[in-house]
This record gives sequence, structure tokens and C-alpha cells, in this order.
Amino acid sequence: MKNFNHCESIYWVFTQLCNDKCDHCYNLSGPDGERITTEECLQIVDNLPDKLDRLILSGGEPLADKKKLFDILDALKGKYLGETQIMLQTNGDLMTGELLDLIIEKGVTRIDIASIDRYHKKKGERIEWLRELFISRGMKDDNTQPLIEMETFLKHDLSFGFWGASEDMWLGGNWARGRAMEKDIWYKNPEHNFCAILSGAIGFLGGVEQMPQEISIQLWKINPCCPGTYYPIGDARTEKISNVLAKIADNLVFKALNEGEPWKMGEHLGVSYEAAKEKTIELKSICLYCDYFFQHHMQPESEKFIELPLYKY
Repeated sequence: MKNFNHCESIYWVFTQLCNDKCDHCYNLSGPDGERITTEECLQIVDNLPDKLDRLILSGGEPLADKKKLFDILDALKGKYLGETQIMLQTNGDLMTGELLDLIIEKGVTRIDIASIDRYHKKKGERIEWLRELFISRGMKDDNTQPLIEMETFLKHDLSFGFWGASEDMWLGGNWARGRAMEKDIWYKNPEHNFCAILSGAIGFLGGVEQMPQEISIQLWKINPCCPGTYYPIGDARTEKISNVLAKIADNLVFKALNEGEPWKMGEHLGVSYEAAKEKTIELKSICLYCDYFFQHHMQPESEKFIELPLYKY
């Protein structure tokens, strides 16, 4: 059996508090965004795998909840002793030299300014100021995609990058959620398989060539992907991540998701690939089909549920 006490990557949205309120935000972040307590965050740190190659901290806007961020970073430093790459994803609006120095001191080695697009208020206005700030602290201007490219995966050199949402990438599938659904700007393409790219479910259980094992935690909800399945697979405040993954590792639904084949996750239940594709065309999104599938075939009271401890949002 795979040792899930070693995970390659975890993407953790520890707060949905944000100084901005973007139309495309999939988790409804904003000035009134949902938050969990510092105590709950520290419980989650305690429940992370004993060995973790990288942890991406995101939001919301992490610097809008900076006291909590600093407490998390201190706990991570104590748990992993600098052996885990800590990445911070921020819109950059609240960054200062003083904050940057403290973030680096507390163990962050990579900062991604993920707001260089038409949806954020600033739309990249601070790029040059931020670039000069980062370089002044000895950070490398790394124009790679560290969330995607395997060769950058385990780098611990200080680096930074700029990127943002686009219709072809981060509005594809992922944004059939939250405020983008409310504003009706989500990407309507039933052929786009978000499940088969990083931040989708592919590889979340491991064993997929050229794809790091990555899971997502939305506040406390453990998920195979950033958009999240209709029922989270566990509660990171009360359960060890490794135990949650081990519990579902042999389930055929989650095996299909791990392989990036969401249209195959119901074949053993009599839901054919063709029927799944047809429903996805009707719903115009693979993520919305996944929601539909979980609602109709993975309900906790159903015998088909196979004793999985999933949690309703």
C-alpha cells in the first residue's frame, strides 16, 4: 500500500478573507470571506503528512489574514524544519518590504503574484515595484510555472513569478464555481477536462507519470482538486490527511479521478462513459458533471457510497 504519510504537494486555502472581490473568484473570497480560527489552522498543520515536499498557501488573500499566516508559518517551520518548500500565492496588493522580510524569515521560498489579469482591481499595476522589491531581497525572477512544471517542483531557492487567470487556463472548469457562477462568466466547454491537469484531481493519489501528487484543502475541506468534489473527502481539522487518502485509495470512483478520467468514475455503477459525456455536454462543464455524479451516486445514505466518510459543504 502507498505511504500517504509522504505527499508531494498540498494546496491550502487557509482563508477566504481578501482585500479584493473579483468577479471570477471560485471560493467567494472578499472582505467578508469565510475564515477558520488560528487554532483550527494549527490543528490542520498537525494533521498534514509527516513528509511533505511542498505546501502552497493561498486564499483569499493570505496577507489580509497575516497574523494567522505567520502562526501557520511558525508551526510549519517547527514541523518540517525547513525541508518542505513553502510557496505563497498572493495578489501582491498588500505586500511591503517589511512583510516580505518577515515572510522569508519564516520560511517562504517562493512567492507567486497571481493577479496579473483583467479580473483583479490592480491588474498588475505593481509589477515593476514588486519585481524590484523581490530582486532587492536576492529573489530570482523565475518565469516558469512552478505549480505545473516538475523540474521546478523541489527548488528551495528564493524566487518569484507573475501570472493570472485566462479564459484558456484558470477559467477552464475551475471557475464553474462561486462568484463566476453568480456572474455567469464561467468557462462553458464540456470538452475541457480540468480533471486532467494540475489543480484538477489527476494524480492526487499518486502514481501518475510527470504529474505531482497534489491535494487541495479549502479552509478545512480535503479535496482531490481545487474546485472540490461535491462532498469533501475529509476534515483536515480532525483527520490525518494520510488516513483520509488511504481510506479512499481503492475506491473506483476516486481511482478514475486520480487517472484524470472523470467520465469513467461511474462505470462500475452502471453509468457509462457515453452517458457521462452526454450529461457533461448538457451541463457544459466537467466540474458540474462531477457535482451531479456525487449528488446522485455518492450520497452518504446510499449503499453505493461504500462507507466513505464524505462531508457535505
